[in-house]
Amino acid sequence: MIMKEITIQIKESKYKFFLELLKSFDFVSIQKEPGKKELLLSIAKGMKEAELASKGKLKSRSAKSFLNEL
Repeated sequence: MIMKEITIQIKESKYKFFLELLKSFDFVSIQKEPGKKELLLSIAKGMKEAELASKGKLKSRSAKSFLNEL
């Protein structure tokens, strides 16, 4: 199934109401925002991977290769 994604900015005072409204639609999928803990774990994982790559213990690719893929 192909889905489109949108980003909406909404006043804090209306956030809960709007979120509940969106949840009532069966065709809407809401992604949970990562919390502080998940964000910090993700950063730590990335740093560990960068460290392993710099030591040659994890396969990596050049920045040029990465940019060419974009």
